[in-house]
Amino acid sequence: MAKIYDIEYQTASGEQHQLSEHKGKVLLIVNTASKCGLTPQFTGLEKLFQQFKDKDFSVLGFPCNQFANQDPGSDEGIQEFCQMNYGVSFPVYAKIDVNGRDAHPLFSHLSSAAPGLMGSQRIKWNFTKFLVDSEGTVVKRYAPTTKPQALQADIEGLLAQ
Repeated sequence: MAKIYDIEYQTASGEQHQLSEHKGKVLLIVNTASKCGLTPQFTGLEKLFQQFKDKDFSVLGFPCNQFANQDPGSDEGIQEFCQMNYGVSFPVYAKIDVNGRDAHPLFSHLSSAAPGLMGSQRIKWNFTKFLVDSEGTVVKRYAPTTKPQALQADIEGLLAQ
């Protein structure tokens, strides 16, 4: 398995990047969707980003359309939606798959390093969240229904290390 910083991803505008660009930061990596009952979590994710972005923390959003077709739009449309409706300023990247044969290597890595209930490596739904420490170690997985503000103490703990 590749180290997290070796994993490449694509921006919404089609540029290739590596997670090594975020080396040294605490990361909250989330699979997102624009038309989900949990979509209002963008507000809480943005609050966490604003609160901690100056302390080497970032939220990274990866749209996914694998759950009930809840993010069918284009990468450009998803960017617009997030900014206009939720004021999202943290990075939201190109749409990816998080499960199955075409799962993005990032989410394969995350779900393997921090399995869900009963050891499941599948992503259950939109807004599954993974907390990664500044060394690139996946620390914890959070259920889709876990509200972003519930992660604040864990983020603060990692930032204090």
